[in-house]
Amino acid sequence: MAHLGSRRTRALTLPVGLALTASLGFLPMSAASAAPSDGLPTAAVSTDGPKLSYVVNTTPVHSTGVVRRAIAEAGGTIVTSYDRIGVIVVHSSNPDFAKTIRKTPGVESAGATRTAPLQSVATTEEGSTELLTAEEAAKAAAAAGPGQEPLEPNQWDMRAIQADEASKINDGSPSVTVGVIDTGVDDTHVDLKANFSKEQSANCVGGVADNSEGAWRPYPNGSDHGTHVAGTIAAARNGIGVTGVAPGVKVAGIKVSEPGIGFFYTEAVVCGFVWAAEHGIEVTNNSYYVDPWYFNCQDDPDQKALLDALTRATKYAERKGVLNVAAAGNENYDLASHEILDTSSPNDTTSGPRTVDPHKCFDIPTQLPGVVTVSATGVKGFKSYYSSFGLGVADVSAPGGDKWQIPATPDANGRVLSTVVNGQYGYKQGTSMATPHVAGVAALLKSTHPKATPEQLQEMLKAQAVNPGCPSKVYNSAGQLIDATTCKGDSQVNGYYGHGIVNALNAVK
Repeated sequence: MAHLGSRRTRALTLPVGLALTASLGFLPMSAASAAPSDGLPTAAVSTDGPKLSYVVNTTPVHSTGVVRRAIAEAGGTIVTSYDRIGVIVVHSSNPDFAKTIRKTPGVESAGATRTAPLQSVATTEEGSTELLTAEEAAKAAAAAGPGQEPLEPNQWDMRAIQADEASKINDGSPSVTVGVIDTGVDDTHVDLKANFSKEQSANCVGGVADNSEGAWRPYPNGSDHGTHVAGTIAAARNGIGVTGVAPGVKVAGIKVSEPGIGFFYTEAVVCGFVWAAEHGIEVTNNSYYVDPWYFNCQDDPDQKALLDALTRATKYAERKGVLNVAAAGNENYDLASHEILDTSSPNDTTSGPRTVDPHKCFDIPTQLPGVVTVSATGVKGFKSYYSSFGLGVADVSAPGGDKWQIPATPDANGRVLSTVVNGQYGYKQGTSMATPHVAGVAALLKSTHPKATPEQLQEMLKAQAVNPGCPSKVYNSAGQLIDATTCKGDSQVNGYYGHGIVNALNAVK
């Protein structure tokens, strides 16, 4: 099946933005510098291969010195080491580095995190924003009722999960923070700055966290994806723009996407989860898949190493009290099936078709244990035409937008409206947009039940959801209503909605 959306972030369509403030400046970003390999000499090994990044996963009981020396002798330079989860990030130009280091006692798995060589930092335009006209903005504001934000009449998604009603009871606690692991968050946005936590934000690109001022922001001319996600979670109720699901909680930006095209590589995402675990974040939002493989197969030594490293990172975060929420994807895949044609991997060099079994080859972080998997719906409550699904895989569902499901709003736009960069607002659709609704509801649950563990929060998320059961019809990519033959299950649990569509009001009652 053709890849419908971004190969990195799980959003569809270009945003439509509204400029309410002047253009904002950004601080320049720089890649994390590589640390030396503890002063160990590098042996005479081949260095004629492309310079790649690797993860080396050690066994629970091992000699750090032995593994580090072996890395150096194999032509590797240690970038950073997450000793608490046994993951070491390495750079090497030795084409046999992974094969060599796997033979070392104390190494459980090792593999390249990419198939393309490491490149120097550069920024590239990733798409333009279509601005909303002043007349369209005025139309939305004129429809706003008492207590509503000016653009709230266009936020059908908030009403679909009763977030507007929940806000009258509990906006969420400022002691709860949602970490947006993504392309960066524009914390200078007027609807985000009051709820943004700089202390809990960082740039993890390259695998080393950088908490310097503005490091978490999107690259200049970069993606507004993370900023859109952040607004859905916690845009403030301040009489300006839009509102979030939990406008009283904090958001943190954890940037993990590379400059340019914006790949999400394993070393950065591991850093993101470890950062969240160690900086008091209660919920993470993950609206992407980890490049370059859409599915990571256990029988491939490189892909297994990526799977091992990210499993360790997410489980570490969970042990530290973090609930991780992830998007199901935009390919309309049945993730509960035993055969999927993946045509997009690897996406950083030359992809080719391969048939995978998602029971053995995993979409990460979506299919990692303990992670809440989210499918998307439109305003009519149908599964969005692009949303992946799967009985036993999808945990819950939420509004992600659907251009074929048209709301009775001033703009009649079936996508999701939220914050974007430079003080603007825009529309997007995708499971990327569904996931922050769930992260926001999880933050409301954590606000209401501050002592709840991640496991308990996940159970409460499922319990408060409203399940419509399998529909008889669903929209396809051409906007046609067709029989919903791919939905398996019942009104308790099914492949389209999991345990149901989340409901913010139920979460705070």
